[in-house]
Amino acid sequence: MWGFIIAFFSICALLSVFFLWTRFCKFGIVKKLSGGKKWKRILFAFIPLAVFGIFILIKAIDTLIVMIHMSLYFLLAELVAFIIRKIRKKEKETDDGRFQPYIVGIIVIVIEICYFSAGWFLAHHVFETDYSVATAKELGVPNIRVALIADSHIGAVFDGEGFSEHLEKIQAAKPDILVISGDFVDDGTTKEDLQKSCEALSKFKCTYGIYYVYGNHDKGYYSHKNFSVEEFRSMLKGAGVTMLEDEAVLLEDSFYIIGRKDKSDRSRKPIGDIMATLDPSKYSIVLDHQPNDYEAEAAAGADLVLSGHTHGGQLIPMKLFAYLINANDSTYGMETRDKTTFIVTSGIGDWEIGFKTGCKAEFCVIDIAKQTLN
Repeated sequence: MWGFIIAFFSICALLSVFFLWTRFCKFGIVKKLSGGKKWKRILFAFIPLAVFGIFILIKAIDTLIVMIHMSLYFLLAELVAFIIRKIRKKEKETDDGRFQPYIVGIIVIVIEICYFSAGWFLAHHVFETDYSVATAKELGVPNIRVALIADSHIGAVFDGEGFSEHLEKIQAAKPDILVISGDFVDDGTTKEDLQKSCEALSKFKCTYGIYYVYGNHDKGYYSHKNFSVEEFRSMLKGAGVTMLEDEAVLLEDSFYIIGRKDKSDRSRKPIGDIMATLDPSKYSIVLDHQPNDYEAEAAAGADLVLSGHTHGGQLIPMKLFAYLINANDSTYGMETRDKTTFIVTSGIGDWEIGFKTGCKAEFCVIDIAKQTLN
């Protein structure tokens, strides 16, 4: 799957370079500067592509995504312009050497700026998303408030200091328990940022503690990190975080926190095996990084399953594509299957992409309460 995605993305990027060059040739300012000489027009049209090239050296994936989006906008805008011309029965514009503004191009540039400015804001400002879940089971307390974070990918959008600031905002929500559903670190996370993040976690106050499960980035890709898996585990445990790998913890003799190994781990146990020895009369909260096992989790009798991984679809085209190919059981939000409630968060951070246009960066606050009879 990843090989196909990378190949498809690379082809789109190469096509967008050529296509954007042909569009830049049409801008009135390029025609004016070229003085009617074709070779000059070709040269001036390469200037914005050279600027993109500089940004590729700084932030390759973000820049290529901007270029591919711009190509799509040009295609759509040119199509709309063509249809309008046909309706109005106007002849094709002629190039008589005078300054002619490329209206379609100007519109595309404005849309591109607005779209990615909004996407940058939604990725770099963390919002609170609230959910309410009712249960017929006894909880031992009137209400359990769960704070859920996932996909912080520390070092990608924010560093250790940034994570500490976000944690202060989560603390203000006064959760009873904090759960981390994977991908806490990223390829570029430094040991210093991890230490600062763990220091912030050690100061976090909640009644039932902090629980964590691995994501696919937490154990993988360690050739790019300056700390080992063992150091990662040690620092999290030193911060008072309970790490769960196909394990269950019973809290206050009332409800379970069940943490699953990531789907990428071949030693992962079936959820039915993990829950087989648990008391079904007690409420169960399952942490599973990837939302890919809904049928089995519902059949096992889980009450609430909390996941991340999808980044909420990240960008509008990617979100639609994920739905079309059924990449996950869910991409974002809350749904119920049988008696199991599933929640997928878009995540507090991001991977290599610094924009969110199909969703927003968030942490979730989930209030679980005893169902009242009318």
